Amino acid sequence: MFDKLFILSQYLTPQLAVSRMAGRLADNDRNPELKNRIIKWFIKRYGVDMSEAAEPDPTAYSSFNAFFTRSLRPGIRPVAEGDDTFVSPVDGAISQLGQVAGGRVFQAKGQSFSLVELLGGNKDRARVFRDGEFSTIYLSPKDYHRIHMPLAGTLREMIYVPGKLFSVNPVTVENVPNLFARNERVVCIFDTAAGPMALVLVGAMIVGSVETTWAGVVAPQSGGITAFTYEGESAVSFAKGEEMGRFRLGSTVVMVMPRGSVSWNAGQVAGKRVRMGEAFGRVEA
Repeated sequence: MFDKLFILSQYLTPQLAVSRMAGRLADNDRNPELKNRIIKWFIKRYGVDMSEAAEPDPTAYSSFNAFFTRSLRPGIRPVAEGDDTFVSPVDGAISQLGQVAGGRVFQAKGQSFSLVELLGGNKDRARVFRDGEFSTIYLSPKDYHRIHMPLAGTLREMIYVPGKLFSVNPVTVENVPNLFARNERVVCIFDTAAGPMALVLVGAMIVGSVETTWAGVVAPQSGGITAFTYEGESAVSFAKGEEMGRFRLGSTVVMVMPRGSVSWNAGQVAGKRVRMGEAFGRVEA
């Protein structure tokens, strides 16, 4: 009954207004006493391990968002070596992983979503990933919220896709159809040694914004689907493990690769917790 009421409340809540207000409050640096109280409550409520942070003092952060997007101590997330090693881009828990089937990506308990819709509605963009390999990783409130490259790659295209802002916690994932292709998201397409790679940064309820290292804050935006191409002098290349984006309040990353280009490690299963930089799969191409 509680789960049903929670899902119903999300349909009834003015998602955009609530999330944008939360984002403004999280950026507010004018009331240090209130900010410090909120951060300390958050650490206690969610069990955040501040010993891993580059700045372990909660009161040293200028705003809640500065705390939430905190960096880690150097060396605490070693990136697995090897040109054929695909690494986890984030700290989080695997929601699902496997193969795209008939242009649809498995979500949970009989739910799936359209690959074409996930990537912004362009069939040509999605074609190379049809029947490909995917993994969805959920970042909980306590997690490190910066996103890193699973492989070395060069940015080809970024697509902002407006949408809803449902929660992406496990209860919602199991009960809201087409969730990851409904929520606001930023789609990043990279060229890698294993072929094209899509990293989809999915927004959610209370997510103040989604940003990338090359474009700053990308979501929210006004208007419809917007695509940005990168070539020539505007091309941006990244090493494996290099930071490429971050969530200002948590969400989900969906990774998609062409069929046969990578194989996920046998130990990677739904529900398993992963850390940024650990070996996640192997490049086959």
